[in-house]
Amino acid sequence: MTTNSGAPVGDNQNSKTIGNNGQVLLEDIHLIEKLAAFDREKIPERVVHARGAGAFGEFVATKDFSDVTMADFLNQAGKKTPLFVRFSTVTHQQGSPETYRDPRGFAVKFYTQQGNYDLVGNNLPVFFIRDAIKFPDMVHAFHPSPVTNGASDPNRVFDFFSNLPESTHMLSWLFSDYGTPANYRQMEGNGVHAYKWVNDKGEVTYVKYKWVPQQEAKNLTAEDAAKIQSTAIEHATLDLRNEIEKGNFPKWDLYVQMMKKADFDKFDFNPVDVTKIWPADEVASVKVGTMTLNRNPDNYFQQVEQAAFSPGTLVPGIEPSEDKLLQGRLFSYSDTQRHRLTGNFQQIPVNQPIVKVTNYNKDGYMSMRVQSGEVNYQPSTNLPEIKEDEKFEYSKSVFAAGTTTVQNVIDKQNNFQQAGELYNSFSKKDQDNLIKNLGGALNAVHNKLIVKKMIAHFYQADKEYGNRLLKATKLTFDDVKEFIK
Repeated sequence: MTTNSGAPVGDNQNSKTIGNNGQVLLEDIHLIEKLAAFDREKIPERVVHARGAGAFGEFVATKDFSDVTMADFLNQAGKKTPLFVRFSTVTHQQGSPETYRDPRGFAVKFYTQQGNYDLVGNNLPVFFIRDAIKFPDMVHAFHPSPVTNGASDPNRVFDFFSNLPESTHMLSWLFSDYGTPANYRQMEGNGVHAYKWVNDKGEVTYVKYKWVPQQEAKNLTAEDAAKIQSTAIEHATLDLRNEIEKGNFPKWDLYVQMMKKADFDKFDFNPVDVTKIWPADEVASVKVGTMTLNRNPDNYFQQVEQAAFSPGTLVPGIEPSEDKLLQGRLFSYSDTQRHRLTGNFQQIPVNQPIVKVTNYNKDGYMSMRVQSGEVNYQPSTNLPEIKEDEKFEYSKSVFAAGTTTVQNVIDKQNNFQQAGELYNSFSKKDQDNLIKNLGGALNAVHNKLIVKKMIAHFYQADKEYGNRLLKATKLTFDDVKEFIK
């Protein structure tokens, strides 16, 4: 045993004191270092996605996609790329049960030859809001009350969403059994946002990602989740670890839907609106590759808790779309990691790229990357070989003549149609569970005005959907008609 500076430790069981029974001495350097380290071993938990599990693995590309993207991990059939995945619950704290009704995070870090690429998504294909300016408020509504500090309160949650008709689609997903996945292995993943793939000609293709498990996808009813919760709060974390340990390596196939900007006008919604899916019968899916998770972390804190993801961690050939929520996440995710892990969080081993980093971002807390030489700026006549590569310039965006800056909602909001289609796509059993789950949550809301406004949203998605919720909450159409637009 040694100190942090490498000096041998003579006694790790007894502090240095004045005699056997006297005061402890400040000069016991090992004691002071040990206590000081202990006092600082906790870091701020994530504001969202606090509870998570992770594993290492690899991605194998299905074919060459260089005609649509410069991303080199997709430029050859059979090409292997190491990766790390973190699964998580979203709105609840670190010690919360993994059975809670909640979206699940599905974040993948590809260690590519062009640097790291983070595909940061959820198990559900859409989201509650379409503008990042609403995100802090949404999270506050989900989090414990500042007065009671109780768990997520439907009175607060639905108070917020009753004023956001755009949330209707996501709430329909969340209160179905998809809101309680059986575990992480048998869970779908979605990139959620639209992204741009850009080829070496600067041509842009919009894409949406979906992870499909080769294991049977499985969700829990509310009753199933309650049974598991009574005996285990970390069932999904342990399931993932135990199955990998046994050699039952989970696999997912990655699919993308592709769309050109010229096709946007064919739809009655904005295709970069994060509250919408791209209909499968109108936008085909293409298999991109397969992910296998085959190695458990050696140290949870170092490799899972310190893993840092951001939708802004991109590689050449992949760019953000104009999605207003995504645009905000590009800043917010990296910024929260700078708060949690310091500004040099990308130097932590699990976050390090496998390629050499060449830039002059320097110093700060926990700076560990080797930096040497006189020149720490660019351009330089003394070191002219350090330069940019113009072939990796961002793609160009073209806007309509006369376009001005605005603060306004997007065009073609169409807040309700896909929520209604989702309801009608469910089996009778799944419809019944959705009504039971959502109706039960709404019945817990004290302010009936909020309930009326919420049901008006679901009624506009589908009349049967709305009428069943009216019955579940003992309300009538007359109670909600004023909120139907």
